[in-house]
Amino acid sequence: MCARVALVTGASAGIGEATARALAPSSRLVLVARREDRLRSLAAELGGATVIAADLADPDCHARIAETVRREHGALHLLVNNAGARWPGAFAETGWENVARHLLIDLEAPVRLTEALLPLLRETAAALPAGAGEDPVSIVNVASTAARIGRPGAGGYSAAKFALAGWSDSLAAEEVAHGIHVGLVLPGFVQTEGFPAEELLASWRTRWIVARPELAAEAILRAAGWGDRRPRAEVYVPRPYAAMAALRTLTPALVRRAVATGAFTTAARPRD
Repeated sequence: MCARVALVTGASAGIGEATARALAPSSRLVLVARREDRLRSLAAELGGATVIAADLADPDCHARIAETVRREHGALHLLVNNAGARWPGAFAETGWENVARHLLIDLEAPVRLTEALLPLLRETAAALPAGAGEDPVSIVNVASTAARIGRPGAGGYSAAKFALAGWSDSLAAEEVAHGIHVGLVLPGFVQTEGFPAEELLASWRTRWIVARPELAAEAILRAAGWGDRRPRAEVYVPRPYAAMAALRTLTPALVRRAVATGAFTTAARPRD
């Protein structure tokens, strides 16, 4: 069996880097992020990878990425839309401008990249031999628990992530006929260089809500259905966050009151 091809955005640090490391033993990697030096260092450490330095906010980069993947690999088995950004601020102070830049990075960028790569993903799925036990061709979109619960100071981020989650559901229904699985990963607090989580980790009362990037990477592989895993529609990291999302559906007024009083907080996920 030929090695599968996996593309990871935001691969220069955090969840993206951890995902690349998890995929490296069994995949040909395509690493995408803005920081080329970090990508090349990671590629060398992992024994080689295709490195594409790109700012996904640039509308001209998505076609270039797709052309590079097609030229160098001729297939794509997994797309991980992980790169994202968050800029805190109340709407009254930051206004539409802050919402718009979240929509650009956290929604438009993964949608445009998926659009550019979808023909190759479909071709790859169509070429898989029937009943061969191959891992599915998958798209995994990394959203956030902010895609289920809006919090003070994170309205722009939630707007983009809510939209990403809804779009993922629609895309999953559309692409199942083409042999493509679409999964969604919803991280809460994940310890990264941009969010060391020192205060949360210092107390046993809050330590449980913080996950390491490796746990998020495992969630991405579970959502994709790779490595003898069953494909999943949604995976929360850490898993107890799923209960908060369920409460939001069952008791929205209660959750709103809890959020307003500071019972829930939001972690910042840095851009790649």
